[in-house]
Amino acid sequence: MFRPLRRGLAAASLACSLALGATAAQAEKITISALTFVSSSPLFIAQDKGYYAEEGLEVEFKFFRAAQPVAVSIASGDADFGVTAFTAGFYNLAGKGALKVIGAQSREEPGFDFSAYIASNQAYAAGFDSPEKFAGRSLGMTQKGSSFHLMIGMLADRLSMDLDDIQLKPLEKVPNMIGAVKSGQVDSIILPAHIATRLENDGSAKIIGWVHQYTPYQLGGLFTSSRNVEERRDVVERFVRAYQRAAADYAEAFMQRDAAGQRVFGAEAEALIPIIEKYTKAKPASIKAGAPFIDPEGRLKVQSIYDQVAWMQAQGLVGKDVDPADFVDLSFIEGHLDVPTN
Repeated sequence: MFRPLRRGLAAASLACSLALGATAAQAEKITISALTFVSSSPLFIAQDKGYYAEEGLEVEFKFFRAAQPVAVSIASGDADFGVTAFTAGFYNLAGKGALKVIGAQSREEPGFDFSAYIASNQAYAAGFDSPEKFAGRSLGMTQKGSSFHLMIGMLADRLSMDLDDIQLKPLEKVPNMIGAVKSGQVDSIILPAHIATRLENDGSAKIIGWVHQYTPYQLGGLFTSSRNVEERRDVVERFVRAYQRAAADYAEAFMQRDAAGQRVFGAEAEALIPIIEKYTKAKPASIKAGAPFIDPEGRLKVQSIYDQVAWMQAQGLVGKDVDPADFVDLSFIEGHLDVPTN
């Protein structure tokens, strides 16, 4: 399904590399900030399969334990590119002109388990066995305005539930969230499937539902600084090409289905799993269980970004003057989806 695209991207990248005469000595150094989640897989695939090198780029990674520091690292100039979930902090920085969204990370798409609603064993034993029962429960998350805050807010809206009936507990980092749900300090958390399945398999917590079943949305993006777009456009274009090649490889490996609609994983997936395992430390079974939907061309569902900003503005988390039209740059990738017409 994705092979023609992959071949086209590979040919374009090779031609560009030859034209540039890229060598290790001439390579442009870039720094990429991300979380070590399976949703960051195209970044890792591009590195280990040499796609950045073929574009004349030498990559250094910076890894974080929450999404907000990724955005800050780009805005401050400590890194050149970031891939992570959208947050209120991200939108506020972008609204001030510091960041540009140039492509897509993962999205919550029906049929692709990614972000899981997870209940503590204690809460589950007390009857908390579905997302419809969140009222009166506590949710651990990294920060107010995080993607976890957005996901529980969207769920509350979807179920006509008062968000104030859910106790939101900021815990700063993902490891703190995991520890809190395992010990029963919080009733629930929301985390990617490669972590959620591990918690369930070792008896530490219970999966009670999936975000895509309730609120599909554009979870994350590929972004850079406004300065890079203005002053280093060629570098941004080369990075995007490498990312697209890797996203196409990922889609070929992890987004196939059989005649019955069940996900299947063949030789392509087996070849990429060691790369993903190396960076995420997730086991192969967990990678397969929670490989999210990633657009093979890096295309955004743009209206979702507008909707997220509007929700966060209504919550007082994002400034009223923040306009996605000012920071979503659709010029690096063709064919973005659900683009607002006004």
